[in-house]
Amino acid sequence: MDRSSRSRSRGLAPAVAVAAAAALTLAGCSSSSGGKKAEEGAADASAGKAGTPRMTVALVTHQAPGDTFWDTVRKGAQAAAAKDNIKLVYSADPNAGSQANLVQNAVDQKVDGIAVTLAKPDALKSVIGKAKQAGIPVVGLNSGLADWKKLGLLEFFGQDESVAGEAFGEKLNTTGAKKIVCVIHEQGNVGLTQRCDGVKKTFKGTTDTLYVNGTDMPSVKSTITAKLKQDHSLDTVVTLGAPIALTATQSVGDAGSKAKVATFDLNGQLVKAVRSGSIQFAVDQQPYLQGYLAVDSLWLYKNNGNYSGGGVQPVLTGPAFVDRSNVDEVAGFAAKGTR
Repeated sequence: MDRSSRSRSRGLAPAVAVAAAAALTLAGCSSSSGGKKAEEGAADASAGKAGTPRMTVALVTHQAPGDTFWDTVRKGAQAAAAKDNIKLVYSADPNAGSQANLVQNAVDQKVDGIAVTLAKPDALKSVIGKAKQAGIPVVGLNSGLADWKKLGLLEFFGQDESVAGEAFGEKLNTTGAKKIVCVIHEQGNVGLTQRCDGVKKTFKGTTDTLYVNGTDMPSVKSTITAKLKQDHSLDTVVTLGAPIALTATQSVGDAGSKAKVATFDLNGQLVKAVRSGSIQFAVDQQPYLQGYLAVDSLWLYKNNGNYSGGGVQPVLTGPAFVDRSNVDEVAGFAAKGTR
């Protein structure tokens, strides 16, 4: 990403390319179910609003079981699919090799387009190359901003995790924090590492890093609790996902700590926690928008030859802070599952 893009994103207002924004129209509704095996969305073509021929899009993510963040991504993708007369096929696996196999399945099924997350881009390089050889357009979302162009993707929709982390660190400087622990819930996920590295770069205090198993929430709770009991000087727990943040608030209580909790990403419960004050603030990357734009972009490309950013610039959907000063503006949308 070039310097001009980075400076624009520091304003923290969600940046969405004009071309993509102009394409948005009133979204309909759809449904699909996910898991490790690909499962189809609603197959009734009458659900779509577009008069274009039915097309199939595969959305393949690194979602871990129980991670509600992806419910919002999928809801946006389903809305775009319903509007565009698209059959949406969703699949997910946090294991990079298994995710690559899911992309291969989509290639074998000869889908019309693939939207994929690049949490571990090296593992997906080969299979994305196979999709391109098969003439299937591929777009990225959520994870992989530093790698999408190198892998030859058509477009990317998400936030610059390094910039988001740096903004987070600067925000912490205004809260009086002196010593923090940044909790990484998935080892090897480049986006999560970039977040913590960004925080450390701008935060003026001391930063520790703690690895936890994000698929085992009791273990997350006990690991954070033990860290807080071990080091009473920690005044802030920084988490990289809403479910981890909500668990961290329980750890703070169990440890008898006075540490505060701040996080990346939102969900409905997290918004309530910000409102109540149990979470200081959150960074919102707008996952609904990521899912919506990724699917809609493939319809635009197939039917109109349109693509956002000229193939060289990402479409930024964040970061933006949500705290007690503006949480009421977000709460209604969070209740609908769109923020």
